[in-house]
Amino acid sequence: MKIAALISGGVDSAVAVHRLVEQGHDVHLFYIRIAMDVNDGSNDCSAEEDIDICRLIARRYGLPFDVVSLHDEYWENVMEYALRTVRRGLTPNPDMMCNKIIKFGFFEQRWGHEFDLTATGHYASTVTDPDGTKWLATAVDAVKDQTDFLAQISYDQLRHLTFPIGDLPKAEVREIAVREHMPNAMRKDSQGICFLGKINYNDFIRRHLGERPGPIIEIETGRKIGEHRGYWFHTIGQRKGLGLSGGPWFVVRKNIHDNVVYVSRGYDTEKQYGRTLHLSEMHFITRDIWAGAPCRSVPVTFKNRHTPQFTEATLTRLDDQLDGSGRPEYVLHSAERVQGIAPGQFGVIYTPDRRICLGSGLITGRAVTGIADS
Repeated sequence: MKIAALISGGVDSAVAVHRLVEQGHDVHLFYIRIAMDVNDGSNDCSAEEDIDICRLIARRYGLPFDVVSLHDEYWENVMEYALRTVRRGLTPNPDMMCNKIIKFGFFEQRWGHEFDLTATGHYASTVTDPDGTKWLATAVDAVKDQTDFLAQISYDQLRHLTFPIGDLPKAEVREIAVREHMPNAMRKDSQGICFLGKINYNDFIRRHLGERPGPIIEIETGRKIGEHRGYWFHTIGQRKGLGLSGGPWFVVRKNIHDNVVYVSRGYDTEKQYGRTLHLSEMHFITRDIWAGAPCRSVPVTFKNRHTPQFTEATLTRLDDQLDGSGRPEYVLHSAERVQGIAPGQFGVIYTPDRRICLGSGLITGRAVTGIADS
């Protein structure tokens, strides 16, 4: 089988390549290059290091290797989306958009479509029904599972994807890399936003949006207890980076008109919890889970941030409320309190057994009439 393998210079994609070669596939390696903003004065040495490692992997296995550029597409789509979302006081998910638009969008349209499948080093898997229907499934390693970053891809994209390390725990991936004497066997995992590399996220936001000092207010008392450098640096549920003593303090609300960040103190403060998540722009990857069924509420599990934990909930379709695209809106009613519900992020929906990732919806932060938030 001819497979296009997206390789990053990290250990996960390298081991994915190793497994594909072991399985006898005809593999072609691709590195997607996204240079940093040409006006920001930074260099691209981290990408050069990544590319050098990719070349070593290609040489090791005797595979063709190409560096392809999607610089303009990335900045015009993913980064503009992120900056636009932050300006509105919301919390973006650039990694999710990068997968949907860049890796499995533009890359597929220009290069990937020439192959039978495209492979990545994501910790995810797929399952296929007897009728040939394919579903996005969670990885064996619950801590490393990345299906929440894939929950906006389309079914056509999913059908063309394979995840060679989804059935391995991270420790075993490292063991394979060490055993095979890979040049990146002990390289640390990337912690940055997709393609931003080693640049600090706040530095990136500051470079493009600047600073706008404003008050930090304790929501219960209305007392000013500090100052922030701009509401766009903060997200609902944030605890670190506030510069406040006597905590812990959590961001619980933002007023973007007046540039105010509201906080509440204590790990168990009710102000940082909720039980209902209003979702718009609902996207089902493989199939709408209602699919002709009369029931408007179904049991699911979900995540509202990147975490190993799933939360049980009921997903309700609001047929009398439509989003801007004319689609029904939805409500997740959680079985337990949910910390840090951040508008702009996505509620990622899974089956009750936590096996299948069904899709995702955009968290609006809007209150829902007739559904209690107890």
